[in-house]
Amino acid sequence: MIQFPENFLWGAAASAPQTEGHSLSNGKSPSTWDQWFSMCPEKFNQGQGPETTSNVYEMYRQDIERMATLGLNSYRTSIAWTRLLPDGQTINQEAVSFYRDYFQTLKRYGIEPIINLFHFDMPWWLMKKGGWETRISVDAFSTYAATAFQLFGDLVTKWTTFNEPIVHIESGYLQGYHFPAIVDMQKAVQVGYHTLIAHFRAVEKFRAAGINGEIGIILNISPAYARSKSPSDLEAKKLADLISSKSFLDPCVLGEIPQELKEYLNRAGLSPVTQKGDQKLIRENPVDFLGINYYQPMRVKSPECPNFPPTTLSDIFESYDWPERRVNPYRGWEIYPAGIYDVAKMIKEDYRNIPWYIAENGMGVADEERFADEAGVIQDDYRIDFMREHLLQLHKGISEGSNCFGYHTWTFVDCWSWLNGYRNRYGFYKVDLMRDYQRTIKKSGLWFKDMIRNRGF
Repeated sequence: MIQFPENFLWGAAASAPQTEGHSLSNGKSPSTWDQWFSMCPEKFNQGQGPETTSNVYEMYRQDIERMATLGLNSYRTSIAWTRLLPDGQTINQEAVSFYRDYFQTLKRYGIEPIINLFHFDMPWWLMKKGGWETRISVDAFSTYAATAFQLFGDLVTKWTTFNEPIVHIESGYLQGYHFPAIVDMQKAVQVGYHTLIAHFRAVEKFRAAGINGEIGIILNISPAYARSKSPSDLEAKKLADLISSKSFLDPCVLGEIPQELKEYLNRAGLSPVTQKGDQKLIRENPVDFLGINYYQPMRVKSPECPNFPPTTLSDIFESYDWPERRVNPYRGWEIYPAGIYDVAKMIKEDYRNIPWYIAENGMGVADEERFADEAGVIQDDYRIDFMREHLLQLHKGISEGSNCFGYHTWTFVDCWSWLNGYRNRYGFYKVDLMRDYQRTIKKSGLWFKDMIRNRGF
């Protein structure tokens, strides 16, 4: 019997833009996703945009009842910046009522809300001014964070500032996946720096407000594994870790941007524009806990034809296919449960064993109706196996002293996934888009219920 500690947080994760719907109504202003969909709907899978998603705006009470039925004791979602402060200053009272009832309902059912402030949903009014490229974004986010703390601080005791900040940096400014879909290394560095400073300003606001609770950040940590022990491959691994993991881990937990990263950016002529007092802000505002999203490892090798200064990530490190890898064919992601143990060990040894939890872990699969039984229940044994394997490795890390306090899967009900729309499904509950968003539990949801009751398997 693999058993987890008492008071362990068992739950699921989601975000406002991927679940709420009502994205251009009820007082909400457009985000970059709303605007991009209006401009280029052909980029989105089957024309599935952010307007309705999973209709949680109308169905959250019933969903919370379902969470309680499964035994979840925690749930992470986000506040939509564009819903709460449509123009950056004016409070939308309908949004206040919605979120307060949402969070109160969770608490009434014994489910702790973990509330995140930013999940890739940059307000369009701010994007028109330059978004994270400009320093004004730091002040705008600070205002938004302080407003959220004031309005909901009596209901929420666990806050996070950003979900996967490296994603909107890399996907938007280095890989062409998310708006503005450009490749510009200098802008990417500046966007990353402003995001980092916005995080610390929010933490500073939180502490100044005297909120009864804790504040952290959610990072997607994919440990880098080198192709070989050659100096060039090991250098690629070091840089991959510095950029993708340590760039936020070190300042948020240890209070300092890695010196090696600063030196590399300086040599490349890519150092960001900073302001006096930034270092003090970083040093004096460490997080209370970490959320870690883990899906896959990074397999890296030295670039075949590197450029310096780099113009893309492939000038710094390249991916390679590990010969022994297993792959989720629907996402193209490697399935490597041992990586979650390596994360647990890293946090214990390198990051003062700070309290942390798995904020996302899950498996997206397309066309799941293929696996439905005669009663219409999707027999997603693949998802159960995925969770079981990762939980075994997480349990190993905890048993060796890593300070992990919870496990959240992505996600509770099937949700909208950016350009991918509803191509891949992740939920414990199927969402039927053709039948008023009807929810139907999958086999994995029933398995998770049993596991929570037994605190293991």
